[in-house]
Amino acid sequence: MLVLLPPSETKRAGGAGAPLDLDALALPQLASQRREAVDALVALSADAGIAARVLKLSPRQLGEIDVNAQMATAPTMPAIDRYTGVLFDALDAASLDAAGRAWLGAHVLIQSAPFGPVGALDAIPAYRLAAGTALPGIAPMRRHWAEATSAALAATGASFILDLRSEAYVALAPVPAAVPSAFVRVVTAGADGTVRALNHFNKHAKGELTRALAATGAAIDSRAAFVDWAGRNGWSVRASDRSEELELVV
Repeated sequence: MLVLLPPSETKRAGGAGAPLDLDALALPQLASQRREAVDALVALSADAGIAARVLKLSPRQLGEIDVNAQMATAPTMPAIDRYTGVLFDALDAASLDAAGRAWLGAHVLIQSAPFGPVGALDAIPAYRLAAGTALPGIAPMRRHWAEATSAALAATGASFILDLRSEAYVALAPVPAAVPSAFVRVVTAGADGTVRALNHFNKHAKGELTRALAATGAAIDSRAAFVDWAGRNGWSVRASDRSEELELVV
């Protein structure tokens, strides 16, 4: 089983790890795409005015340009600790025991814009780049990543992929049709049975769900097995009108 998470715009600064080693990241088939994206982002940082415009930075965010400029030499930390925000705060990976963190390392990929999917424990630097950004010098993000990343996901041999990403990041790396998978949509059900999608609680629920999977050491190899695990662990998961989706009801 693989769990695919979205990244977060907010990240912890600093780190104690060695500088970025693109060849050491999960899915090593993507090394050339990663190098092209990182080089383009570093090159963009040489002109602060253009970088601010391309990255859509406010005056308060201009420091992010220097962060990007130093990506190749900056200290790193595990990706699961680098990202902050609602989902990652709810996951709270730092408080998991060693077994829980090892589960994250074995089963979780976080979809990033400059690196593609990285393992939860892969060492990455801080950066600023969104899925929809068009980096000068390389193809648009979707064209840059989609085909190569889909092939890399297929090559993992995963028996089942649980897709917790936002739709913007799904577009960067569609799960191959041949790989059994389920895209999870977080919803709430009203007293009259009407279903409404959630935003803030969508991220929070996905973080808590990922934490529960790690804390229980979940061994899941199919959609049915995931639904069974969810029911046994206090989660309400049901089929959606769309065959490729599951609804997580909160």
